[in-house]
Formats: sequence, structure tokens, C-alpha cells
Amino acid sequence: MQFDVIVLGAGAAGMMCAATAGQRGRRVLLLDHADKLAEKIRISGGGRCNFTNLQARHDCYVSDNPNFCRSALAQYTPRDFIALVERYGIAYHEKKLGQLFCDDSSQQIIDMLDSECRAAKVDRRMGVAVQQVGRNGESFVVHTSLGVFEAGSLVVATGGLSIPQIGATPLGYQIAEQFGLPLTPLSPALVPLTFHLDDAERFAPLAGVSLDVEVRSGKVRFRENVLFTHKGLSGPAILQISSYWQPGQEIVIDLLPDIDAEAWLEERAGSEQLLANAMGELAWPKRFAEAWLAAQGANVRGKDLAPKKRRQLAEALHNWRVLPNGTQGYKKAEVTRGGVSTRALSSKTMMANDVPGLFFIGEVVDITGWLGGYNFQWAWSSGFVAGKNC
Repeated sequence: MQFDVIVLGAGAAGMMCAATAGQRGRRVLLLDHADKLAEKIRISGGGRCNFTNLQARHDCYVSDNPNFCRSALAQYTPRDFIALVERYGIAYHEKKLGQLFCDDSSQQIIDMLDSECRAAKVDRRMGVAVQQVGRNGESFVVHTSLGVFEAGSLVVATGGLSIPQIGATPLGYQIAEQFGLPLTPLSPALVPLTFHLDDAERFAPLAGVSLDVEVRSGKVRFRENVLFTHKGLSGPAILQISSYWQPGQEIVIDLLPDIDAEAWLEERAGSEQLLANAMGELAWPKRFAEAWLAAQGANVRGKDLAPKKRRQLAEALHNWRVLPNGTQGYKKAEVTRGGVSTRALSSKTMMANDVPGLFFIGEVVDITGWLGGYNFQWAWSSGFVAGKNC
């Protein structure tokens, strides 16, 4: 069967692209190997879909070329998507830091995008396995379990490797390589980090403890909560820094970002109180204070802390150095870092520079957003731009 556009992947980016192209009068076929529509949208944001972020800008994205996303984000902004949400009467709220969530359910976003596709007469087919992609003159030929389809434009919106339990596959990367587009290295991102054995044994009993901290990796820093798990560290601050962390690197945690630790310790220089008990006034859970101070060899009374040790402890409180063993992998990662190199794509259209009619959008591209709606905004923006040009 002949179409103008074939979109591979009925997720956030693919549905946005298909609807946009269909609204231009293009005959669009939207294919997905999954039986359920947009599972990643459904499970996002605790089932309420953190669908965008009011602060989305190019420097909130990780890429070999972060400037690449400027054009798409300018062509389709968070306000544009909010207008679509409001047109459908979907109630939403800002949780924090510009993060917008549905008041009710993420299913509302899926239904909205599905309605947009239906209105644009998009031919959507689910549970379809893509077996082979090729060229026939200027057309792309897609062999599937439903038969063979042809189109002048092919849009790859197949996502990354994250959350394989809901169907992630490497298909998009394989198509890119088939047509000669380079890939940047792939790794899990927005993912919990794991401890080495010694730290795991010491801190595993703290699973469930959460602290407001600042986490740094190189010049990048995030101020949010860190959560101790049985395997290591999680929570928003850790998920954020994981997109920048490289194996073998330390992360640095400021456990008291709002307090002068040395001055606080000096105030307790003559105290009979154990430091672990005194830490309670800093809103530290006692079991964390005891475990952390024990690891520093400082689970003592304030008056027993020598000046040199006090300075060392203050330094450690502001610069606790942790060497992660690794990450919890794609199964726990929210997104994939790396992907189709932006150097091979047009930032204005999302089309491959050397393969006319071939487009890549969403997570399959080497653009990784921060936690908090940024990756959905990239999906909407890149999908819209490709839909306007495919």
C-alpha cells in the first residue's frame, strides 16, 4: 500500500508527528509493534504524565550538540502543547520547578493525541512487526507482519532502550546505521546509581531515607532530594546527575547545602551530646546520621571532636564523595542517553542531511532532557517539526 508518510512508533513523538502531518493533508500510516498505545506516556509521572516543563530550554538537554534542540523548541513551545491540552479540557497543575501534570490521568494525554490522529485521518495499526526497511527509487519500503508499505517519507520515532519491559527495541538505531547515520554512545539515563560492595553494606539498611541535598558531577549540579535504596542512590537529584555521570567518576554530595557545617560543628565544640543526636535538628533521620558519622569515624560527642577532625568533617559534609559502581540499567532508566547523531540531522526539519525523506525524532535522537517533563517536550517539539516537513 502507498502512503505519503510512514511513522514508525506510536509513542509521544510519533503520534505528534503523525497528527501534524495528517493535518497538512498527508496520507499517514502510523505503525507500532506494541499492542497497547503509548505505554510510556501511560506509566509516566506516577500515572499522571508530567507532560511538559514551563522552563524547557536548550541547556536543559544533554547531547553532543545541545544547541541542536533550539530550533524545534522554538517552533513548538511548552505553551503550544499547553494550549492543546486546554483545548481538550484536560485539567493540570504545576507540581514544582515548572513541572506540569494531569490532575486526573495520563490516559487523557494518550486519548488527546489519538483524537488528533483520528481527526487527521491517520491510519494507525498496532501489533505490527517491522521486518525490513529499504528503498525503491525515492520511496521507502517497509516490510511488516501485515504486508509491505511504501511512502516518500519515513519517520523513525521508535524510542530508545529504556524500560524494555514495555517493549523498547533497538530498531531505530539499526535503521539509522543501515542508512549511514552515525550514533553517539548509548547508556541508561535518569537512572538510579549503585554502590560498591562496602558502601552497599554500610548504607543498605538506610533504604527509604530521603534527604534534601545538592549533587554535583563536574560543573553540573542539582538541588533536589536523594533517596537511599537497597542497591545505592536514587531520587530526583541522582536521576538528574546520572545523565552526566560517566563510569569511574565520583559524584559529590553537599549534605548541608543551606548550612555552614564548620560553624555548626564549632557551636557544639563543648557539648556532651552525641553528634548523631544533634543532627536531628538538621532534619536528618537518626539512623542516617549514625551510619554516615560512623563511616567518617566521627560518631562522638561534640566536645570530643578535635579542631582538625572538625574541619575534616565539615569538608565531608559539604563534599561527600561517592564513587558509584554503576547504574541500575535500562530496566530502571527513564530514558536513553545518546542516539542518532544530531550532526547528521537538520535541526529545522529533523530530516537526515544525506537521506532525503528520512526523519528521526524523540528519544532515538541524541537529545536527553532533564527529569521533569523535558523529554516529553522534546517529543512534542521534534514530532511537530518533522510532521510539518515530512
